[in-house]
Amino acid sequence: MEADPDPQGDTQTGEMRVRGFRRIIVLASMGLAVGATARAQTRFRLADGFPTIRSARICEASGMAVSRRDPSKLWIVNDSGSPAELHLVGTDGVDFGSITLQGLSNTDWEDLASFTLDGKHWLLVADTGDNDAKRPERTLWLLEEPAIPADAGKPSATCGVSRRIRFRFAGGPRDCESVAVDPSERKILLISKRTDPPEVHDLPLDPPAGQGIPTTRLLTTMRTNAPTAGLIPFRNQPTALDINADRSLAAVLTYYGVFLFRRESGESWSEAFAREPVILPPHMAAQAECLAFSNDGKVLHVLSEGRNPPLIRYVSMAIDGR
Repeated sequence: MEADPDPQGDTQTGEMRVRGFRRIIVLASMGLAVGATARAQTRFRLADGFPTIRSARICEASGMAVSRRDPSKLWIVNDSGSPAELHLVGTDGVDFGSITLQGLSNTDWEDLASFTLDGKHWLLVADTGDNDAKRPERTLWLLEEPAIPADAGKPSATCGVSRRIRFRFAGGPRDCESVAVDPSERKILLISKRTDPPEVHDLPLDPPAGQGIPTTRLLTTMRTNAPTAGLIPFRNQPTALDINADRSLAAVLTYYGVFLFRRESGESWSEAFAREPVILPPHMAAQAECLAFSNDGKVLHVLSEGRNPPLIRYVSMAIDGR
């Protein structure tokens, strides 16, 4: 992540920078079409007040997923070079401990997905980062979601993984920080970060055995262009992806904000991502890297890198034109 804004160890500088952006963005966006048109269409608004993540082990959050066992809990992973750990916090920010994944190393973990398939709850860890587009193969780790501790501050535990999926990107190496799972189609969705425009790929959740390392399928390209120009470095780069439970919405996070892609009944994901997104109000985070829908689809959680970041929340609202 060395080429991205607000490098590790400079969190305070990044927060000051974003506070400055806050005033500029709000003023600039007042006169844009997104301010009127998208507000009439969006079903989400920024919540009032955000809890703080209170875990000393979460220092460079790069992926987040809501627990399928307990919707009041969030699983979080740190970025490259950190221990191979899953961190568990409440949606109120309370620390519930960490789990070490046995036998793994964190080469460049960039996203985390949770889903339910065949009656079991799963987590997918995406080791898909590649700033310089030099990694010919990437790895996804699948594991059954660990049990949820009853008490905060539970000591660290260990856990094994169930399966490894090695794959290649169609068209050559890509940096990728946005990964989600559609269990009904048994597909993994992946969005490239540094291509312009971003590319949407998919990959089977169960690649055929005996056919070598699978290659992704390029579905379409998409647009995540910030409505204000020149204010935030790398503002259009996707850094996280999630889809809601009924698969009617895909949310894509950038350093600017959140972009919603609606999927109508009978549509494919390639059709959904090809349309113009609805842009939510800017999140104002220093370096937003994590995004997750609540299990009921009524809340979108956003998290930035850094120590003790706020857990930013978008909440569902009536389509009333506000």
